[in-house]
Amino acid sequence: MNVLIVDDEPDIIELLRYNLVREGFTVDSALTGDRALKKVNSGNYDLIILDLMLPVIPGLELCRILRKDERTRSIPIIMLTARTDEADKIVGLEMGADDYITKPFSPRELVARVRAVLRRVREDSRVAKEIRSGDLYINLDEYRVEVKGRPVRLSATEFKMLRFLAERSGKVFNREQLLDAVWEGDAFVTPRTVDVHINRIRSQIEDDPKNPRYIRTVRGVGYYFSAEPALSSPVKGE
Repeated sequence: MNVLIVDDEPDIIELLRYNLVREGFTVDSALTGDRALKKVNSGNYDLIILDLMLPVIPGLELCRILRKDERTRSIPIIMLTARTDEADKIVGLEMGADDYITKPFSPRELVARVRAVLRRVREDSRVAKEIRSGDLYINLDEYRVEVKGRPVRLSATEFKMLRFLAERSGKVFNREQLLDAVWEGDAFVTPRTVDVHINRIRSQIEDDPKNPRYIRTVRGVGYYFSAEPALSSPVKGE
């Protein structure tokens, strides 16, 4: 597995490189956002560890660019930053990051998260089938989502959550169940992360994210995927 580390601190890069190589990963690195973008566009990476505070192109902007590009939108991204505010984490996740870890960090924790994200991606690629519901089309083999024939850009984690719910249409799942299913019980992920990813998916697939057609909310309980159009809208998505 080939990992790209993007950080403007050489010491951080070397620390991560040492621990990842020891675990069997191939590691490349970039000190600036523009250099990282060039490497991603010309290379083949299985995962990106991305610092927020980067020269030239900041981490959040680089994440946004990668998620907009058809060629790079499905590469898992773990954001690495000294920022600890919840708002910063939410912004990162909404931009399409698959995970978020703050400095200082435990190298063992980061390696565990890298493995967890890559495991989710591998599991998503094993199933070859498609789901159609209304104007929504999900190709589970090609990692492709369309609404009314228009391509939808989802991160690997967003795709897994949408797939999990769509394959179990009509069944309500609470946040803890979704954490277990999508993040496989990762102790570092909070229930708030589920809400962020649900909102992100809705913004991409729903005509009206505040009154969702596909991913609906049962207040005080959780979320479910609806294969049937709503006859009325007594409960709006949160």
